[in-house]
Amino acid sequence: MDAEFSKLQGKTAIVTGASSGIGLATARLLAKNGVRVGLVSRSKVVLEELSGTLPGSRALPADMTKIPQVKKMVASAQKEFGRIEILVNNAGQGYDAPVEKTNISTFRYIYDLNVIGPLAAMQAVIPVMRALGGGSIVNISSGTALMHLPGMSPYSSSKRALAGISLAARQELEADHIVVSVVYPYITLTNFEKNTIHALPVPEGTREPGGRYQPDPAEFVAQKIVAGIVSGEAEIFSHDWMKEPRSGA
Repeated sequence: MDAEFSKLQGKTAIVTGASSGIGLATARLLAKNGVRVGLVSRSKVVLEELSGTLPGSRALPADMTKIPQVKKMVASAQKEFGRIEILVNNAGQGYDAPVEKTNISTFRYIYDLNVIGPLAAMQAVIPVMRALGGGSIVNISSGTALMHLPGMSPYSSSKRALAGISLAARQELEADHIVVSVVYPYITLTNFEKNTIHALPVPEGTREPGGRYQPDPAEFVAQKIVAGIVSGEAEIFSHDWMKEPRSGA
């Protein structure tokens, strides 16, 4: 157990997108520090295998684009654990397309997954956390939400929307001692790019500002997320240079 995370011991968390990448690394780090974790993704088999390796965890399969499933997932977590103190909204998918070529149906799906699903999860856990006297909600945005990148507006705009919802909710829920934070990861070594929907090839150089920085391991981002749960910071950046607005150049 890490000393800086000791205050999390005995708490209960829901982590969406927990079957791989940042979500998996976050679930493992929370479990390592004595947190009981509700593991959420669409794959029941993968979650059940993972649950067997993380003490106190439970598989909570759900499609985050389906609101009834999101509500059922939160209700199941509450029934299983009796309480929910932490929500990490991590599930998401990329969609790269120029504005002119953006497929409206695909964009609606991405928006449902990246924005509406997290919002529905927040709405479901807020009454639970309020009854407990407080809680922590961490929504995973993206460094692209801080930039203006040609060919990436569908994804980056969804992550800007999630950040906006997060920071507004932070003020709305302050009196209930529910702390809402938003995390901006940089390029991360996961399967995210492999799973991104591509309408057209993205020009070289638009993904990495100046090509000066190396991708981060998922475990690095997980450390930022869990540290954010402890600190309660409003905005958590993978790197300090991300705090300055950037273009795609």
